[in-house]
Amino acid sequence: MYLVTVLGNLLIIMAIISQSHLHTPMYFFLSNLSFVDICFTSTTVPKMLMNIQTQSKAITYEDCITQMCFFLVFAELDNLLLAVMAYDR
Repeated sequence: MYLVTVLGNLLIIMAIISQSHLHTPMYFFLSNLSFVDICFTSTTVPKMLMNIQTQSKAITYEDCITQMCFFLVFAELDNLLLAVMAYDR
């Protein structure tokens, strides 16, 4: 599912970049939303996959704080972009 999420969002970004008639504000925000979605899922899923592979659930305090910080930043960016897209419409 992680690969489907990353590849699907990359496909959206590449389609918007390659088609000149999609260079409008809504599609600009949509490509940014796809990029933020890739970053959002990339904050937790790789660590989870490593934990499953190694059968270890240990995480240092610094890693936990860093991961939580990025998770919250990308979640807020996701919400902000959705709000801007709604306002644009």
